[in-house]
Amino acid sequence: MKKQSFAPTMKDVAKEAGVALGTVSKVVNGLPVGDSYRVRVEDAIRKLNYQVNSYAQGLKAGKTYTAALLIPNTIDPFFAAVAYHINIALIKRQYRMLLCCTDYDPRQEQEYVVMAQQNKVDGIIGLTYNPGLIVEENTPFVAIDRPMGPKIPCVACDNFGGGQLAAEKLADLGCKHVAFLRVGSSLDNEPNKRKAGFENGCLSRGLSCEMKIINDGAPYEEFETFLSEHIRDGKLAFDGIFCVTDRLAWLVLGTLRRLGQRVPEDVQLIGFDGIRAFGSIDYHCSTIVQPISDIAEMCVDLLLRESALAKPPLVCLPVTYAYGGTTREP
Repeated sequence: MKKQSFAPTMKDVAKEAGVALGTVSKVVNGLPVGDSYRVRVEDAIRKLNYQVNSYAQGLKAGKTYTAALLIPNTIDPFFAAVAYHINIALIKRQYRMLLCCTDYDPRQEQEYVVMAQQNKVDGIIGLTYNPGLIVEENTPFVAIDRPMGPKIPCVACDNFGGGQLAAEKLADLGCKHVAFLRVGSSLDNEPNKRKAGFENGCLSRGLSCEMKIINDGAPYEEFETFLSEHIRDGKLAFDGIFCVTDRLAWLVLGTLRRLGQRVPEDVQLIGFDGIRAFGSIDYHCSTIVQPISDIAEMCVDLLLRESALAKPPLVCLPVTYAYGGTTREP
C-alpha cells in the first residue's frame, strides 16, 4: 500500500535548514535576515518543494490578494480583451483574478458578487447589466462603463469624444450624408454618449445625418431593412456610416456587400471599440479604439487604493481612430 504523502510545512523547512521557525517566516515574508540564514532557508524550500500558502498569509494580513472580475462572457472579443488586460494588471501587483462570466443575467451577477464576498476577495471589478446590484459597503468595487452611484468609481473611455471623432473623420474623408446605427440600451451607461458625440460632430462639420436605433433583443434585420429602403437605382443614400460597436459594423459590412454596395468605394464605415482579428493582428474595420489596457490599469489602480477619497466617481480615458480597411484614407 502506497504511503500517503503530505505537503511540507514551515516547521519542516525550519528543521531542514537548521534554523528557528521565525527565521523561515521572515524569509517567506521578505523580511531581512542574515544572508547565510536566507540561503539555508531558500535551499530547504527548494529541496522540500515547500509552497507558501498565500491565501492563509493574506487572511492573517486582512487580505487575500484576489480580485473578482464580472463580465458578460469571454466570447465577445471586447470582453475577452478586458479580462486579459485586467488579469495582467493584477498579476503585476501580485494579485490573482477570479473570473465570473454572467451571460448578461442580473440574477447571476448578484450571485457572483455574493460568492466573491464570501471568498473574501479584496475587491470586485464589474461590467454589469444589473442596475439594482447590491454590493457590501466594505467591499471595494469599480464599475466599467456603467455608473453605479457616487461611492463607486466608474472607468470608461471618452464615448462622447469618440462619437464626435467618428463624425469628424467621416467628414475629413469626404462624406456628406451619413447614418448612425446602434442597438439601444435601457440602462444608464457611458456608451450611450456616443450618439450625442456623433450628433455634435455632424453639426459642427455640416453633415446631414439619419439615425436607426433598435432596442436590445430586436432583430438585426431591422438594420438591413433600413439600409435597403435607402437604396435608389442601386446607390445607397449614405456615403458614410457610424456603428456604435465593431460587432455591429462587421454585421453591417456583410449587409452592404449583399446589397451590392462597395466598402469603402461607395460607402465608408467606422465602428467603435478597436477589436482586432485574433486579438492582435488586423482591425475588423476602421474604428474608434478604446484604450483597453489603460482602462484595465485604471480599474485595478482605483480598486486597490486605500482611501475612498482618492477615487473619483468617473474616469474617462481618451480614444483614438485606427484605419481598418473600411474607409478611404487620403
